[in-house]
Amino acid sequence: MDTATPAVTVALHDGASVVAETGQVDARRHGELLLPAVDRVLTEAGVTLDAVTGLVVGVGPGPYTGLRVGLVTAATFGSALSVPVHGLCTLDALAYAAGREGLEGPFAVATDARRKEVYWARYADFRTRDGEPAVDRPADIADRLAGLPVAGAGALLYPEAFPEARGPEHVSAGALAALAAERLAAGAALLPPQPLYLRRPDAQVPKNYKVVTPK
Repeated sequence: MDTATPAVTVALHDGASVVAETGQVDARRHGELLLPAVDRVLTEAGVTLDAVTGLVVGVGPGPYTGLRVGLVTAATFGSALSVPVHGLCTLDALAYAAGREGLEGPFAVATDARRKEVYWARYADFRTRDGEPAVDRPADIADRLAGLPVAGAGALLYPEAFPEARGPEHVSAGALAALAAERLAAGAALLPPQPLYLRRPDAQVPKNYKVVTPK
């Protein structure tokens, strides 16, 4: 499952292929949409939750609230089912999906980080990230990515900075699961299911409180 972007996406993978998948784009309803999406996938696959032997969750980067919905849900399921919970960079899954759609490296991916910024990363090919994910204003990285195709909603939002922008627009849990299964089969370690924020949350505690003393 992944909730690091406006796409709330869930898939069931049997280790060889995606069995069922669903997704809905709504930046404000992650908490409402995720559990029904899990239920739809399990129903389509004809299995119950106790058939799940492991979970993979997108760890971002992504906005604070939406990202935590997926992470907390995955952790809760993992605890209830006593199964491992793995993390995977959401940008890696988007790059993997782009590669499966025919995009060859080198290229970059970018998701919407709000505040007129994008989360982005560069890839040598659709399985290999070149460096760490970052958050920047599109104009500040346009020269660094000049001439490269850039996949994702972040690129499509700023065509003046990313003239080679293209899809896929959003990450899919099917790509997330397929990449995770591939890495696990090769004996590679996945990330811990901890959020990759890259910056402070939009909502913050006020610095100056108004003191009210009862009379």
